[in-house]
Amino acid sequence: MWVATTFPRTFASLAHQLPTGYNRFMGDAQLEVEVPLPVGNIAVGDCIKTMAAWPAQSIDLIFADPPYNIGYNYDKYDDQREYDDYVQWTCDWIDGCARLLKPSGSFYVLIGDEYAAEARMHLRKLEHEGRLLLRNWIIWHYTFGQNTRAKFNRSHAHLFYCVGPGVYSNKKTRSNGRLTPPLKSNLVKNPPYTFNREAIAIASARQTTYGDRRANPKGKMPDDTWYLRPQEAADAGEAYFDPECDTWSLSRLCGTFKERVAWHPCQLPEAMLERIVKLSSNEGDIVFDPFTGSGTTLAVAARLERQWLGTELSKDYAKKALQRVQHVEETGEKLLTTFEDKGIVKGQPKKKAEPWRSNPGKRKQQKKV
Repeated sequence: MWVATTFPRTFASLAHQLPTGYNRFMGDAQLEVEVPLPVGNIAVGDCIKTMAAWPAQSIDLIFADPPYNIGYNYDKYDDQREYDDYVQWTCDWIDGCARLLKPSGSFYVLIGDEYAAEARMHLRKLEHEGRLLLRNWIIWHYTFGQNTRAKFNRSHAHLFYCVGPGVYSNKKTRSNGRLTPPLKSNLVKNPPYTFNREAIAIASARQTTYGDRRANPKGKMPDDTWYLRPQEAADAGEAYFDPECDTWSLSRLCGTFKERVAWHPCQLPEAMLERIVKLSSNEGDIVFDPFTGSGTTLAVAARLERQWLGTELSKDYAKKALQRVQHVEETGEKLLTTFEDKGIVKGQPKKKAEPWRSNPGKRKQQKKV
């Protein structure tokens, strides 16, 4: 397999070099041939059709944070699909990612309550087929969220951590046709996937509190519940991960945070992706995000000296995300924005702090016009 690493950053100048039937700017194009990975670029178009043209088992780490079908105002995507349509679409892009994942690769899916169960059931189906293995169902807990009137406030999201089919090395099947799960001892002693434990290990209570000689001097793995509050992130100067704490203390990005861009409705903190990229990839590995959005995954990958690749339905989002990644490549630092950049006057908050968030009523009115 050949992986391209010299494609230009914009695809208009590349059109004459592409095989017939493949155009990254045309979401309806029929992909007739397999093309090399355009590493270091954001392919504009439908992620499912684009992924179908790329070589199988070619990517080391995939992180996906799809639209949640809850009415966000995206540039090109309609976030109000019918239930069956959304579920089928979710299964299709998960299948596409699973096909691209190397046997030793890792695949993370971040999703909300509404479709977490459906996503998990499809991942279980892929487990039975020997295409991946779920290692953790992680809960990301935050306290900065919507204020509800007649139910508990939502303060979490679901993160599924899966690894590639290399765990099924012997591929033995049961009488029901399903693969025999890999032995846990084999996964612990010599994981057949990238797992840089020491890169994200934290000091245990045995070390910091009790002075227990039995403590592993290399620390422990973080828990599978990640706890965060914006006020703690602010006090820590955005140093979200305290080495003496066994919880993930990182905030969902408020509209006033310097890391938050002003042009996209959804953005994850770089600290979350930094931990994932450090754990599940090595320098030079390929990191892919099928829903590039604001470009957080790619920016972190670039800063940590990984190769990066994304797909994005919106040409405008892709352009701005690319600028963010290029800033990281040129400076080695994350892109920060000021209140002035976002049109925010301190002490005079807008009526809606994050105007690009969900507004289903307005969306329906716009469709009628």
